[in-house]
Amino acid sequence: MTHYLRYRRWYEALSLVLYAFITGLVNIAANTSELQHLHLKYLPWQPYAWEYSSAIVVLIAIPAIVVFDRQRPISWSTWRINIARHVIATIVFSAFKVGGTIALRRIAYAAEGEHYDPSIVPSGIGYDYLPNVRLYLVLLAGMYAYRFILSQLQGEAHTFAEPDVGPPVESVERPQRFVVRKLGKEFLIAAAEIEWLDAQGNYVNLQVRGRAYPLRSTMTAVQALLDPEKFVRVHRSHIVNLDYLVEIEPLESGDARLKLRDGTLVSCSRTYRDALRGRIL
Repeated sequence: MTHYLRYRRWYEALSLVLYAFITGLVNIAANTSELQHLHLKYLPWQPYAWEYSSAIVVLIAIPAIVVFDRQRPISWSTWRINIARHVIATIVFSAFKVGGTIALRRIAYAAEGEHYDPSIVPSGIGYDYLPNVRLYLVLLAGMYAYRFILSQLQGEAHTFAEPDVGPPVESVERPQRFVVRKLGKEFLIAAAEIEWLDAQGNYVNLQVRGRAYPLRSTMTAVQALLDPEKFVRVHRSHIVNLDYLVEIEPLESGDARLKLRDGTLVSCSRTYRDALRGRIL
């Protein structure tokens, strides 16, 4: 699990490409069989151009959907307005998919000395938009299901809340521990054991011994919870624990590269570089 989390983006990208490739082969086989059954003429390369042009466009669109959903997540407090925004996004997605698919097919046909005429494919609200809406919803549902499963396996961090009755067990303004809920159980991680933090969308990942525990918050809010003598902001999206910092490598750009005890490299922007040097010198 630790290895997967470290190279998570690569695994996710590879999984999507493999899924598109295998699904494309299945669809090509089905389409070829149907063309033969109807005795329609086609060139051997054409089913591949039809299927993978659409798959490539969808793969290109997925990162944009992920970023848009992170900025406009569907939650209990925002579902009304953000569902409306996602409805608008389906129109953009459909237009992009249709236009991008036609463009790639024209390129493929031109490479073979042929001309692609998009009018040979039926179009309209029922043929284009509605199937693309279903595809958008499937992609969105898959993203939420994947995030939920990952959060259960990885664990999600929470701060201690103010109790309804009695004094808090520790300071809620600057907690010494964070609660991690994982697979129906709760674990505690000491704030001092957090090696570094990085922001991703609506979450801040608490990096502890190679594991990332997402905390739903902003970087500024989390920084206020941490000991300022130990934790230093080094980037708009990164905070490091000075106890785990072992090396600072200046870069020609004015930025710096920080190395932690376990070999992890963290970017330090020039905006925060002088403040960091002032803390350790």
